[in-house]
Amino acid sequence: MRILVVEDDASLNAQLKSALEEAGYVVDAATDGEDGHFLGDTEPYDCVVLDIGLPVMDGISVLQRWRDDGRVMPVLILTARDRWSDKVSGIDAGADDYVTKPFHVEEVLARVRALIRRAAGHASSEIRCGPLTIDTKSSKAMVDGATLKLTSHEFRLLSYLGHHLGEVISRTELVEHLYDQDFDRDSNTIEVFVGRLRKKLGHDLIETVRGLGYRMTAPDETSEKAG
Repeated sequence: MRILVVEDDASLNAQLKSALEEAGYVVDAATDGEDGHFLGDTEPYDCVVLDIGLPVMDGISVLQRWRDDGRVMPVLILTARDRWSDKVSGIDAGADDYVTKPFHVEEVLARVRALIRRAAGHASSEIRCGPLTIDTKSSKAMVDGATLKLTSHEFRLLSYLGHHLGEVISRTELVEHLYDQDFDRDSNTIEVFVGRLRKKLGHDLIETVRGLGYRMTAPDETSEKAG
């Protein structure tokens, strides 16, 4: 899952970026509204953490432009303002949730997880696919109750497929959501990670859709599609 943090306070920006990365996300960061708007307008993000009080272009304007341009990624706004009208303005501009400063980073992480789940149509922090359980809160995956030993990239790939159960996800989309903007992207690495995951899962959960990409389905569902 790929996150954008737009916050002009350098210390808070770094703190949020570090916490999100430790939670298993790939994170890009911007410190003003203009750069933040550009990234959100040109890169695919699963969620955005957006401060309202930004230099160059304020957060409300950034958000309104994204929504006017058809950008639908979940947006969590940060505001130091206590007036209810500012929160209403953010929600009316297209925000999905808000956190008022000062806040605990754990609250931001919880709200980000919830927004990503809701956007993918999942109500619980646990995503299940046959014998597989992906715990988005603890960033762990289990098969038949046994915890899998996964690298960060393997978990990100598994989690992304899990959030989009039954959907065909292209290699390009996976690359865009697994790596930050500065990473030397190579779709061939996706095949390597998929191969490793299949061995560790021990079940036929990740289906290759020839010429299109990959799809995660429970074994019985895969059999039905094949039949």
